[in-house]
Amino acid sequence: MVVFPLCKINLGLRITAKRADGYHDLETCFYPIPWTDVLEVIHAPSTSFAYSGHVIPGDSSSNLCEKAYHLLKRDFNLGPISMHLHKVLPMGAGLGGGSSDGAYMLRLLDKLFELRLTREKLLEYASVLGSDCPFFIGDGPMIGKGRGEILTPVELSLKGTYAILLKPDIHISTAVAFAGITPRKPSVAIEDVMSQTPSQWRSVMHNDFEDSLFPKFAVLGELKEQLYQAGAYYASLSGSGSTVYGLFTKQTSVAISTSVTKWEGWL
Repeated sequence: MVVFPLCKINLGLRITAKRADGYHDLETCFYPIPWTDVLEVIHAPSTSFAYSGHVIPGDSSSNLCEKAYHLLKRDFNLGPISMHLHKVLPMGAGLGGGSSDGAYMLRLLDKLFELRLTREKLLEYASVLGSDCPFFIGDGPMIGKGRGEILTPVELSLKGTYAILLKPDIHISTAVAFAGITPRKPSVAIEDVMSQTPSQWRSVMHNDFEDSLFPKFAVLGELKEQLYQAGAYYASLSGSGSTVYGLFTKQTSVAISTSVTKWEGWL
């Protein structure tokens, strides 16, 4: 069985409070992007995990795909499987690629072993894996609050939008990303922002991480400006970086250096 874990961009991202558990509360809109990894699972004599494509650092036991398998195995009599992940999505990119892999593994195992898990139960398991994982249990745009796990569907379609995602060759750790953040309540709630037309987003929608990361990594601000100069109606950092994306009303060409990974296509 093969699935294609997609990624996401953040439409706006406000850090609203520091929590007692060490996490931060946020407001954002997650939007799915059809740039995908490839995940295959088959029944096997013994359980194994392998990957190809981008190098995945760390031991396989720390990978969310393997964690998802063992999470379900605690509650169900899962048989042994062979897992293979072809890693296309860049890591440390603010696109949720690893979270997507883990969530899609839960969805795949549910079908493979005919567990018949409810959406609510899948969301519960996904929240154990990571803050961004619950979004990938579904396939549509969502308002995210709390750590990102409190999700509400939003009536939003960017069909007919041409998107360009630019990922420079830098990795931004969570510690670095949050080091310069000062939590504060936004003047306009994310629901109100999303109710406005996309042409208005540039003046009302913001990613708080840009304030702390653009001074440290000048290339991010330069890429954002390049996207606006190419005609984007909205451009932003995604998540806590390091991908910058632009949204266009028509197919557009953007010249980039060889050190920048690019994805582009119609949404």
